[in-house]
Amino acid sequence: MHGTEADTAALREEVAGVLEPLGLRLSQAKTRITHMSDGFDFLGFRIQWKRKGGTTKWHVYTFIADRPIRSLKAKVRALTGRTSQQDLATVLKRITQIMRGWANYFKHAVAKHVFDRLDAFVWWRLIRMLRERHRWSWGDVRRRFTTVNGRWRPIAADGIELFRIASVTVSRYRYRASTIPNPWQPANPV
Repeated sequence: MHGTEADTAALREEVAGVLEPLGLRLSQAKTRITHMSDGFDFLGFRIQWKRKGGTTKWHVYTFIADRPIRSLKAKVRALTGRTSQQDLATVLKRITQIMRGWANYFKHAVAKHVFDRLDAFVWWRLIRMLRERHRWSWGDVRRRFTTVNGRWRPIAADGIELFRIASVTVSRYRYRASTIPNPWQPANPV
């Protein structure tokens, strides 16, 4: 909202008045007034007003917050410990489930670089786990996971292939306008 902090506080009281007949209330602990350039975390997303690179225009961006990234990495670390004795197919299946669900939730954020970094993180965790488990040298890894012409093959076991989170298409800022029902705005005339 554009305006002063007093305008925002007045709007908060107005929203509280709208919610009261519905049996809802704003939590004072969770509701705070902040400037958009400082940003705020909401449902795992970091919403922040930033300047678009290479221009003088400012836009509101939706990033993935740090906490969900740390949580995902902790889950992957728990599954791919170097002394883990789970078979590779079980580990791949569970990692694929976690990564696919996570990617589908966050694919509407500014997420492409995060997905690329997470893809590399998971790949290296699995390679380190396999090297420790089988006592492979780096040459053994290259021999098992590259093709004849030197391209890397996906890590797979028993028909289960590692899900590449970087392959998820990011679709940001879909224009939906009047398709979202809004009781405070009159319907668009046809």
